[in-house]
Amino acid sequence: MKRIYVREEWCLGCHLCEYYCAFANSGKDDMAAALKNVTIHPRIQIEEKNGVSFAVSCRHCEEPLCVKSCISGALSSHDGLIEVDVGKCVGCYTCILVCPYGAIMPAEGGGVVQKCELCVKNAGGIPACVSHCPNQAIVFEEREQKEGTVA
Repeated sequence: MKRIYVREEWCLGCHLCEYYCAFANSGKDDMAAALKNVTIHPRIQIEEKNGVSFAVSCRHCEEPLCVKSCISGALSSHDGLIEVDVGKCVGCYTCILVCPYGAIMPAEGGGVVQKCELCVKNAGGIPACVSHCPNQAIVFEEREQKEGTVA
């Protein structure tokens, strides 16, 4: 399955991926109308440690702890894609606590959670963060897993 990978050495720390993610998940057709004077809530986050910038997003793990720990069944895995059913989410945040990557976060307004779903519901094809990264630091590709590694 294709996943999002980050080439940290190419990341500029510009945060454009966050803005395009927020826009892609806003449900609006006009980026300015969707994001102007609004606190964005992207499903990908840029972190910086020791001068290195990198994007944090869901790894769509093969053995997802978040799905196993979800008490309401709101998180599920279908064909390798981990999805959130916000109608089932009770906001216990157990999935946030168990995610080893810090890729699940409270949704805007709290209560339920949000995470990267690879833009399958809104953009189709290539995730918005990937297609709009000016330095191609974020890629969407299939990689062979090495034995003993986490996706």
